[in-house]
Amino acid sequence: MIQAQPPPSSCHSIGSGLYSRPDPACTPGALNPVVKQGTIDRTICVEGWTKTVRPPESITEKEKRASLASYGDSGPLSGYEYDHFVPLELGGATNDPRNLWPEPGNSPNPKDAVEDELRQEVCDGRLSLARAQREIATNWVSLARRSPPRTKSPSPVGRAPVPAAECTLTASYSSRYDDYDVYVHSNQPDRTVTVTGTDGHSDSWHTDGAGYADVYFKSGGPAPGRHVTARVGQAICSTTL
Repeated sequence: MIQAQPPPSSCHSIGSGLYSRPDPACTPGALNPVVKQGTIDRTICVEGWTKTVRPPESITEKEKRASLASYGDSGPLSGYEYDHFVPLELGGATNDPRNLWPEPGNSPNPKDAVEDELRQEVCDGRLSLARAQREIATNWVSLARRSPPRTKSPSPVGRAPVPAAECTLTASYSSRYDDYDVYVHSNQPDRTVTVTGTDGHSDSWHTDGAGYADVYFKSGGPAPGRHVTARVGQAICSTTL
């Protein structure tokens, strides 16, 4: 199904050229619920899996034109890649306008190299899926410019102590969907997360194998200054929208 895009010229890229990033208000990134830490061996770590979930060009070509208009870009289609901001190979949503944007340049590009490296680290067990998703969405450019690439950390000796339950929250309003993406980072994997506002409204989701979740919090519109609290497993944390 062809997805509607933000209004023309309502989105503004960060930076320019091959190292540009999408507008976080329009393209914050979105995840495929099928891909979790516990399913990577059946999904992203299987060679060729992304081809089975990639949307057909008959859909993405029309979305790409509308997305170019959303970002105020007037160049030819061939000058842009309709990019999954959180890539399919790291469990990005397949056809969600919050995860697709017109990235300048053609593939392969610097971001592709970062995506390949992060996927390899996840599949090798050197990096959690949730952390890789956060890193690509937070600032892939800094990863592309780092040198040298990360190496495998030595394994700790002995049994590590069990850490206390912890979590942190951040939130980003989506005018397109009239809700907040409340990002939960915790050490409580595979648990239900409930985000509750001061008015008593709540929405729930669940953390992945690394303790990460993106909860779509239906606030009834922009609510700057509203206090929200999340409970995930034994952890409680809060933030202000």
